[in-house]
Amino acid sequence: MAEVQVVPAGFAAVLPYLVIKNAAAAFDFYQKAFGAETTLRMNMPSGAVMHAEMRIGNATFMFSEQSDDWGTKSPDMLGASPVTLMLYVPDVDAFVARAEAAGAIITMPVSDQFWGDRSGCLQDPFGHNWMISTHIEDVSEEEMAKRAAQMFG
Repeated sequence: MAEVQVVPAGFAAVLPYLVIKNAAAAFDFYQKAFGAETTLRMNMPSGAVMHAEMRIGNATFMFSEQSDDWGTKSPDMLGASPVTLMLYVPDVDAFVARAEAAGAIITMPVSDQFWGDRSGCLQDPFGHNWMISTHIEDVSEEEMAKRAAQMFG
């Protein structure tokens, strides 16, 4: 008998698991906006999404429908999300433009950051926050501290 891996092949040790109001609509949005690929979808008999997995590049994320019965609450139920998901992509400008065209709200326009990334922030239609970045420069901790001090006075 083959030995089972404690972390399944293709997964990281830590994965975001989103709770979404109208999770069925999330498949279309994440495909259009993020180029995500559905790798698993399990529905309840009612049609509600019990569990789903999608992949963006080499990053997997999971989600399900909000449900008081399951004790899961979406940003919609809570009024906001305290979490931001960080996603590195080859072309942040094109990625964020595509996400906005698909219905995401830009919360921070794309710009070069003192830590060496070109980044922008958005909120998806389900209330989840995303920081999208392309790494453009390796910055030493010393230089990063200097730039931060200049930026924040």
